[in-house]
Amino acid sequence: MAQNKDHKHGEHQLTDGVNGGGWSTDGLAYLQKKHAEQQRVYVVHPYTNDSLNREGIRSPDARVTEALGLAEAIDVKVIGGEAIALRAIKPATYLGTGKLEELKRFAKSEGIDLIVFDCELSPIQQRNLERDLKTKVIDRTALILEIFGNRASTKEGELQVELAHLIYQRSRLVRSWTHLERQRGGAGFMGGPGETQIEADRRIIADRITRIKRQLEAVTRTRTLHRSRRQKAPYPIIAFVGYTNAGKSTLFNKVTDAEVLAEDMLFATLDPTMRAITLESGRKIIISDTVGFISELPTTLVAAFRATLEEVLEADVIVHVRDTSHVDTEIQKTDVEKVLHELGVSLAIDEENASEGTPVIEVMNKCDLVPQEELEHWKAVSARKCNIAAVSGLTGDGCSDFLEKLDDTLSAQNQTLEITIPFHDGQTPAWLHANSKVLREEITDTGTFYQVSIDPVSWNKYSKGKSF
Repeated sequence: MAQNKDHKHGEHQLTDGVNGGGWSTDGLAYLQKKHAEQQRVYVVHPYTNDSLNREGIRSPDARVTEALGLAEAIDVKVIGGEAIALRAIKPATYLGTGKLEELKRFAKSEGIDLIVFDCELSPIQQRNLERDLKTKVIDRTALILEIFGNRASTKEGELQVELAHLIYQRSRLVRSWTHLERQRGGAGFMGGPGETQIEADRRIIADRITRIKRQLEAVTRTRTLHRSRRQKAPYPIIAFVGYTNAGKSTLFNKVTDAEVLAEDMLFATLDPTMRAITLESGRKIIISDTVGFISELPTTLVAAFRATLEEVLEADVIVHVRDTSHVDTEIQKTDVEKVLHELGVSLAIDEENASEGTPVIEVMNKCDLVPQEELEHWKAVSARKCNIAAVSGLTGDGCSDFLEKLDDTLSAQNQTLEITIPFHDGQTPAWLHANSKVLREEITDTGTFYQVSIDPVSWNKYSKGKSF
């Protein structure tokens, strides 16, 4: 069983015999790791035949591959993984006794420090598995929480992850301590019964959750203020979304010349990054790189995920970056659209809601990794459809076509504006030349007359509070 660690972040040490994590009233003590040597990790994905029959479910092999990618995103040594077929899920240990014994022998012979179950385990199942397997066990939720904890770099991100981890951990306070006697309380020599250790730990977690929520309220107010300032900036906002590891950051870096972390790992990006670029037409836009989506996102992380993706709600165009080379690219597309729908984003992906939803451009990324026949197919689709672009964010192939389609999508929303600018206003004519298509320009007695084709969103942002 995992051992408890001693941390000095607070006065009261909160221990957890199940997960082996050291807890305290301050800091992110639950994110500690063994840096001296990498833990040896093995991944298992248990599944039943009933789950395979459900529409939109990935194959067991694909789930193992994704789980391995998740495990590789933290500082551990991944030994391997396997899919385990089950007749039925055992309430006590999830796996049957035969498979448990086989996994136990394997873990002992290979020196496995941690087994990741790519499913959701109850606290009792996790405790029983650790007892039977004689090694540390975590489920998919705990693994994703660990990744989010490692990747979060902003104050809000760290607070959201800590809150999610505390909520998750609160349900894991099961009776596995050796110090479960009640603390002595009351007056006199004998005293009365006090709190159990579990009750004390729950109280500490509840207090910490309350404090974090107060801090998050303050951070959220600041973020809302920053967003309102960006809304005043006279530029359209373009949000990059997509399944994790679809290549959003690589494409983002290619088209913006930025240096955002872009690695072949899941959740390489957690905190949004924004850059301004100028398109060929002279139109300036702001591009936002967001966190990657994932199927079966832990419920404890939904709030953190939603807060991170709120930039998408303000976007003028959504760019859905897809990994064309992935075997489950269509299922990943469905997962992304489902999360966007849950966020309240109305997508203009068909003619029925084109006038009321947010325009979407599908970028078929990683085309350098697909067979030539499939590449030709996507290039043909891209040539035929204005909302699909076949690109390689790594090589840059197709990026100019994508930016042109992005420009056309923004231009499709343009309106014709006729306005006379006074001679003393030198800022507005310069802005119109930089951000619109000038159709006509004439000098009059009162100023310069302009007839322009312009994005109404950009114009409303620029002209707000001005008088013409």
